[in-house]
Amino acid sequence: MAEKTAKSNRSLGRAGESVACDFLVKNGFQITKRNYTVRGGEIDIIAENERYIIFVEVKTRTAGRSVEKYGRGASAVNGAKKEHFIFAVKSYLREHPSEKKPRIDVIEITLENFDGCVATKISHYPNAFGDSR
Repeated sequence: MAEKTAKSNRSLGRAGESVACDFLVKNGFQITKRNYTVRGGEIDIIAENERYIIFVEVKTRTAGRSVEKYGRGASAVNGAKKEHFIFAVKSYLREHPSEKKPRIDVIEITLENFDGCVATKISHYPNAFGDSR
């Protein structure tokens, strides 16, 4: 049962990431990379515009029960998660130096239901971790 739940959570997360990518593109960003992983951390989305390179943590919930059970997605980005995320950002910037200003954002997606990618709510928190350099 735990394996099915983990697979379901991954599927939900990927659906939310796709919605977040569409949102970013509509707001002038180009998606550079998805699911950048290093030992010790992962970045869901890396995107750029003319000024910023942004590193995005996406948190996805389904409307109703999922939000009631687990709380808002952004609240799940705790201290340990932030440390791992910042480690991954620093690793990426060492491998791919950029003149653009780095920024860490959190995008919270609430989907209408588990099967569909219809977002009922998208909340974007730019510079969610403060100064990321």
